[in-house]
Amino acid sequence: MINMTENEIVAILERRLSEHRFQHSLAVAQAARELAQIFGEDTDLAYKTGLLHDYAKGIPAPELIAIANDHDLIENEIEKKVPDLLHAPVGAWQLRIELGIEDPAVLEAVKVHTMGSLQMSKLDKIIFLADMIEPGRDYPGQQRLDCLARRDLDQAMLYGLDATIRYCLDQGRILHPRTIMVRNHFLEMINDTNQITEQ
Repeated sequence: MINMTENEIVAILERRLSEHRFQHSLAVAQAARELAQIFGEDTDLAYKTGLLHDYAKGIPAPELIAIANDHDLIENEIEKKVPDLLHAPVGAWQLRIELGIEDPAVLEAVKVHTMGSLQMSKLDKIIFLADMIEPGRDYPGQQRLDCLARRDLDQAMLYGLDATIRYCLDQGRILHPRTIMVRNHFLEMINDTNQITEQ
């Protein structure tokens, strides 16, 4: 539960984020609401979480690292080399400290929206995927991911993680071990489900 109205959140974000990031957040919120409707989740909570998912975007890298260091939010040294990865856990921490949001479901969805986790709730998957399918994005396979996300969250997670890994490889970027671990987790889970179905 988030004890703020949509309008109150929008007003905060409009002051805090760049115009581009603000529009992205509105689009992610709308995509999250649509996915929540399809999969029987709380549409209001999904929308507000979508709005807030990039709360720490735009914070300079040294400041992200400093906040993460001070509050034990760094999981792997790679995050210091790619500080943008820290905007998710730092954002979750700031939402609790600055806006008083205590809902663990919301904080976790914000925290894991860039790399996922091994125990993702439906809301976690919805925010992760909404961030990737919102119409302002433009990359190969986006339309396919959008279709998948509206049919099967787990299949969409695997496809989305594969796309992320492929992009990092193509760009010569460092891959975070958690991204690979989460991708393998979804692959194994889907393969296990398929084997059970075939028996």
